[in-house]
Amino acid sequence: MLNRFPLWKTLLVIITLAVSTLYALPNLYPDDFAVQISGTRQEVKVDNRTIDRITRALDESKISYKAAEAADGAGLIRFVDGEAQLVGREVIGRTLGETYTVALNLAPTTPDWLTSIGAGPMKLGLDLRGGVHFLLEVDMVTAVSQRLEVYVSDIKGNLRSERMRYRQVETMGDGTLAVRFADVETRDSAATMLKGKFPEFMITNLDEANYSSLKINLSEQTLREIEDYAIKQNLTTLRNRVNELGVAEPLVQRQGRNRIVVQLPGIQDAAAAKRIIGKTANLEFRLEAKPDASRATTETYPFRSEEGRTAVLERDVIITGSSVANAQSNFDENGQPQVSISLDSKGGQLMSRVTRDAIQRRMAVLFVEHKARTVMETVDGAQVAKRIPYVEKKIISLATIQSTLGNSFRITGLDSAQESSELALLLRAGALAAPIYFVEERTVGPSMGAENIELGMISVQIGFAVVMLFMLAYYRVFGLIANIALGFNLVILVAVMSILSATLTLPGIAGIVLTVGMAVDANVLIFERIKEELKNGMPVQSAINAGFGRAFTTILDANITTLLAGVILFAMGTGPVKGFAITLSVGIVTSMFTAILVTRLMVNLVYGGKQLKTIKL
Repeated sequence: MLNRFPLWKTLLVIITLAVSTLYALPNLYPDDFAVQISGTRQEVKVDNRTIDRITRALDESKISYKAAEAADGAGLIRFVDGEAQLVGREVIGRTLGETYTVALNLAPTTPDWLTSIGAGPMKLGLDLRGGVHFLLEVDMVTAVSQRLEVYVSDIKGNLRSERMRYRQVETMGDGTLAVRFADVETRDSAATMLKGKFPEFMITNLDEANYSSLKINLSEQTLREIEDYAIKQNLTTLRNRVNELGVAEPLVQRQGRNRIVVQLPGIQDAAAAKRIIGKTANLEFRLEAKPDASRATTETYPFRSEEGRTAVLERDVIITGSSVANAQSNFDENGQPQVSISLDSKGGQLMSRVTRDAIQRRMAVLFVEHKARTVMETVDGAQVAKRIPYVEKKIISLATIQSTLGNSFRITGLDSAQESSELALLLRAGALAAPIYFVEERTVGPSMGAENIELGMISVQIGFAVVMLFMLAYYRVFGLIANIALGFNLVILVAVMSILSATLTLPGIAGIVLTVGMAVDANVLIFERIKEELKNGMPVQSAINAGFGRAFTTILDANITTLLAGVILFAMGTGPVKGFAITLSVGIVTSMFTAILVTRLMVNLVYGGKQLKTIKL
């Protein structure tokens, strides 16, 4: 019998539509305006007593809120609207003080029974949800300079181990190293040794007035590797810091050679986000100077937590915080707080070499923070703001080395468990490999995001309505069937986007509008083919069957080429282009499914198996 679906095809369509409806349903539950609260230190938790303080403060300020809850050491307060959210954030910040981080956010309202089956709403991009956008620039000059400082210590260690006497090893202002010797023979021997151990060096002999010197440059490839490492390490550290904000779908990615883009959807508190992700801190490990050390080889630094206390350290840096792979706070066998540290392979080698001869000496962990002050200068009669960077270094701990340290060791001599916990947290989160500076910052308000969503939905509704009216007026019953299939197409599209956790952006909405137009193209092809067969005198059932069968190849060819273009856009594009490519590609697949199977099923249900002499088409 013509135009009868086998049972398995009917079940396939019904099950697909049912599952799609279920997984598209969470998008009907809009997010709540919320304030997220977390401790600024690991040991600071948000508990029920903290929530009680917050709710009392909100009640006293007569601010309406929907719910307040604490879970996993963090708190979430839901508000009735965006205005209450902003005022509530101020009240909560004043109530809790600097011990807690208070950030604006949007909280999902999906029912638990949907969440339990893995159903959730589509994630909205920065242009729809609102949030903050930062463009950061990595200080590559400092990144190279820091690596050169490590090379200075490494070169000195190799020269000492080979018993080659040198006068001085120092970094030059142009990013090179200079090694000075008393005689030419030692210099030539050192050059041979260093070329073997450091193939990345380009070494040149220099003859100065009183010295025989080596000038060391890093190869272009090595400089590139240092820059790539600095970017990758900073990306990792920034992602760790963004996670502290609890932001869903953050974007942290490289842009160009030395810049990083950070986008935090749902966060409107740019100041709090900037304070957390912009900490340009690093660590240095140095030995305490011996009492008889010359002043030229030592530096004096203050302690971070004890005003007035200082310590004299060697200038040589053993390793920096970028070599730390992991850190855990715990207690030693005597119940004293300590931090267990794991280094990467390179850091482990350097640490072992230095500490082998430094047992019972003390090693300092130096907190290094790159800051910048802005001063106004007059340029061509106009006041211009100029950024002057400077470095602040303070000692976190000064502990005794009990044995040779390798990839794993522990820092003891800490004053308290809190100090060890903070130090472990700092090391584990990862320090920036190089300072970063904010080049650009923008805030996309929730009202602008809501406006974009509203305009996008209006465009989808208008496009949908125009297409439906045309199909209904031109094809009548078949047009009604095509419109119903078009509705199912949108449901399936939204469900697939939700299941894939794809992010919907404004260009993505444009892709949906385009999909609406393209989805009916397939139906138009099928219906026109059926009309053509009816005009040629073919019976109704045969004409319907031939229309679907002969139009299939044309539909497949047209959609496959567009799908390929969408895949290429997704692979090569970034940001908005990728969002457009996702909705376009998913929309093509779902429109083919609805045009070929869903429309055919409904046509079969209406006309299939009947003795019809004619139909209105």
